[in-house]
Amino acid sequence: MIYTVTFNPSLDYIVSVDNFTLGMTNRTASEQMLPGGKGINVSIVLQNLGFESVALGFMAGFVGEEIRRRMEETGCATDFITVEEGISRINVKLKSIDGTEINGQGPVIPPQKVEELLAKIDKLVEGDVLVLAGSIPASMPSDMYHDILKRLEHKGVMSVVDATKDLLLRVLPYRPFFIKPNNHELGEIFGVTLTEREDVVPYARKLQEMGARNVLVSMAGKGAVLVAEDGSVHSRPAPKGKLVNAVGAGDSMVAGFLAGWLESRDYETAFKMGISTGSASAFSELLATKEDVDRVLATLEG
Repeated sequence: MIYTVTFNPSLDYIVSVDNFTLGMTNRTASEQMLPGGKGINVSIVLQNLGFESVALGFMAGFVGEEIRRRMEETGCATDFITVEEGISRINVKLKSIDGTEINGQGPVIPPQKVEELLAKIDKLVEGDVLVLAGSIPASMPSDMYHDILKRLEHKGVMSVVDATKDLLLRVLPYRPFFIKPNNHELGEIFGVTLTEREDVVPYARKLQEMGARNVLVSMAGKGAVLVAEDGSVHSRPAPKGKLVNAVGAGDSMVAGFLAGWLESRDYETAFKMGISTGSASAFSELLATKEDVDRVLATLEG
């Protein structure tokens, strides 16, 4: 089974406002409400691609219940831990002003609830897949990802990590199956600016030397690069299409690559599936469906 972990799920309120004006009453031109969080996005896209998963994480209050309800509406299985105090976060994303959003804090996660999550993760067995994606709430230990992979080190669980800087670097000794930094995050780790696909290859190899088995680097409009465990390098420009909504595109790439690998055990196939799925989400109002992905996949050459 595939398990995804989202420590701080959200309900994303996505609105567009024509002629937004500070200090004035503004009215929405359109609005959506969707379950959010990187691991949750991965679970939804996997479900759309025909792969079952279980979404793990924490939820609190009426917002948490709504996140669970909406996840189950999509067909995704959940096994969230309920936190009694506080409420899960609501994130407000303003579509009409690109990149403008207000993200909530979410509940404080008490230590006993962290232990409940670890107890669930301890039940994973050989052949299971664990996806760790996103940031860690301030109320939780900063070495959480490291601790989780350390517990699973000898259990034969395939791990996938999509995180930044120290969160990512700390898990590398436990040889995650693949990691997915973007070019800016990769550059930040090594103190360099990476703008072209060929620039990222030597730095992706450095992460392999530190323990990552496969390094998938997303580069938005520039495409993506995979430096694979077998020594091969796969590089593609971004598929052609109109950017509609970049939210969740990176998470979709993670889901697509994972689905492609589980189906084919072939790096080129998985890479094409990853870049097609990420782009299909970017070209859509919602996260990519299988039909969306197939359409993009059909446009790839070679």
